[in-house]
Amino acid sequence: MKEFTNPQHYSDFKIEPLEYIIANNLDFLQGNIVKYVTRFRKKGGHSDLIKAKQYLDILIENEK
Repeated sequence: MKEFTNPQHYSDFKIEPLEYIIANNLDFLQGNIVKYVTRFRKKGGHSDLIKAKQYLDILIENEK
């Protein structure tokens, strides 16, 4: 697998979200949920949680 640069807001995690997303074949919605929930304390704060919720709401709606 290609090496990825680990942005500063992911530096404390054992695995970068992108690696996790690819390794688990997550789709766009799932991947964005993982990304925003993982980084919210170090990068986007409350707005990242809102973004994750928006993607989660879409995923829930699509799964009905």
